[in-house]
Amino acid sequence: GGVGADMTGKATAFVGTLTDEQKAVAVLAFEKPERFDWHFIPKEHRKGLQLKEMTESQRQAAHALLKSTLSEIGYEKATNIMQLEHILHMLEQERNSNKFARETDRYFFTIFGTPSETGDWGLSIEGHHLSLNLTVKDGEVVSSTPTFFASNPATVMNEVKDGFSKGTQVLKREEQLAFELVNALTDEQKKIAIIGETAPSEIRGAGEPQPPADEKVGIAFTDLDGAQQGTMKKLVGTYAENMPKEIRDARIEAILKAGPENVRFAWAGATAAGIGHYYRIQGPTFLIEFVNTQPDPAGNPANHIHCVWRDMNGDFAVPVK
Repeated sequence: GGVGADMTGKATAFVGTLTDEQKAVAVLAFEKPERFDWHFIPKEHRKGLQLKEMTESQRQAAHALLKSTLSEIGYEKATNIMQLEHILHMLEQERNSNKFARETDRYFFTIFGTPSETGDWGLSIEGHHLSLNLTVKDGEVVSSTPTFFASNPATVMNEVKDGFSKGTQVLKREEQLAFELVNALTDEQKKIAIIGETAPSEIRGAGEPQPPADEKVGIAFTDLDGAQQGTMKKLVGTYAENMPKEIRDARIEAILKAGPENVRFAWAGATAAGIGHYYRIQGPTFLIEFVNTQPDPAGNPANHIHCVWRDMNGDFAVPVK
């Protein structure tokens, strides 16, 4: 049994802990359009059952399910993203700017269909700054996208009681390796790789059921030197390693099969921290997109990361038309 079998077992156990009233909220038909309704912004209402409405044993079952969808690294990032809500709450409270509910247990679990070794079922685990979407068919994970992580603050710059220590960066490598790569480019390479002086305000296709269909732009992987290629491989690997080994390996294998020469890296905005910056890495099978332009709640500029991995052949196991 691989990831699909593990997920199926954990999902079945989770559903087994729920009351009939909770099941009515947490378990929906596979065909429901809500399966494609994903977003990472603060929302008053989301599909699914939230952690705060679960008993302790139900929360443990929910976390076991979450853990089955990610690697240890990915699970740590996901739970740290949840904990960052405490910092947001405290900083916004200090400045009387609490527009949204910031709660570490305001994360929602939805199962679509019946978890089983045969047939189709889906899973959504989502809340502010986290959206995980997986589809299982006959016991195999056939889609694990969109996979969205975000971090606000990107770097913790303010002491907050019971919060992370100053200097903590939940998505450190996603940003640091990209800076290393863009700043290692020659002037000639930058002319191809840098597609704009100003970073866009958001990733493209946020909340859309399929990835943006725009043609890839930027510099080709094969036009980088050996050291630059090594950094780019580490950067792509940083996203892939959020997933269990089976899914990670399948993602990398698909990239290699489609040809590394068909992968491009594009940058927009500043090439140093503290000023808005953006990048995308795109090939025939995948799209990585990263943006850091918004301030954190304390007003520190460009200290708020959004980043995503999408399937260019179609998210949610639905082929692109």
